[in-house]
Amino acid sequence: MTSSKPKILVTRRLPETIEARMATLFETDVNETDQTLTADDILAGVEGKDVLVSTITDRIDADLIARLPQSVRLIAQFGNGVDNIDLEAAWAAGLTVTNTPSVLTEDTADMAMALMLALPRRLVEGTQVLLRDRSWAGWSPTSMLGSRLRGKALGIVGMGRIGTAVAQRARAFGLNIHYFSRNRRPPGVEEPLGATYWPELEPMLEAVDIVSLHTPLTRDTTNILSAERLDRMKPGAYVLNVSRPELVDEVALIERIESGRLAGAALDVFDNRRGINPRLLALAETNQVVLTGHMASATLEARIEMGETVIVNIRTFMDGHQPPHRILPEKPLPKSARG
Repeated sequence: MTSSKPKILVTRRLPETIEARMATLFETDVNETDQTLTADDILAGVEGKDVLVSTITDRIDADLIARLPQSVRLIAQFGNGVDNIDLEAAWAAGLTVTNTPSVLTEDTADMAMALMLALPRRLVEGTQVLLRDRSWAGWSPTSMLGSRLRGKALGIVGMGRIGTAVAQRARAFGLNIHYFSRNRRPPGVEEPLGATYWPELEPMLEAVDIVSLHTPLTRDTTNILSAERLDRMKPGAYVLNVSRPELVDEVALIERIESGRLAGAALDVFDNRRGINPRLLALAETNQVVLTGHMASATLEARIEMGETVIVNIRTFMDGHQPPHRILPEKPLPKSARG
């Protein structure tokens, strides 16, 4: 190793404390505009750098990876999800990829629980009524009636760290916990939650009142809530998504809420590639959908912990060791040497 500081490109603005710490430890270039960089912007900015600090908004596909300068040896993702990165292409190019798991779990689970309450209890609508009318006629036995959570069946798709944390919170609110996951959780996890495991997704969808998505985005989970599976859900059920928009057939979901087949959805993530679907916004305006802008992990504490994890990954890697949060592809291609 040389005595010079590692050179890094950070594609988005990070909390001030993290940027200051990075500036002390590394030779750091930060995207001051905080706008999503194009592939050409990334390539220009990463010239001569050792590390690309990416976020979920950066598309690190095979074409971009093939064009990265040889100096780049590490892609340190600021975030848990890495579906924006072609892991197979990165592996084949000899690049190491890391992420920031675990630090988002509690905040994301809190947000999921908040959304789970917001829709059936009409929290957003209740606030809007007061702000719109600027007055209140007072309490009425039939005013703003919603639906009770206690006793309802919650179906969790993906019982990993976040799914389990959501189940723990939901159990405290009196929901019955059901889950579908690639692997069944051990009795030490299931029994305190009273959780029912479903080896197949479709039967669970028929049995629950709320479906909450907490699975990573992979080839197998893309559109895991397809039109056909949405039709298997109970009439009047809800969909909750704080994970990735690609997990749901959004148009099919909209159609089933518009028709009254489903009661509604609470979405922290949604398709925004060509702007938010006007039909989805219309449903939000009529309070059949609650929309929040990817806020599930948006706490200052989480962002700082994410930044600290990125720093640990970079320092460990640049010191010649295996970084603690390395991500490997599901199907590795032949690997080439790099740098």
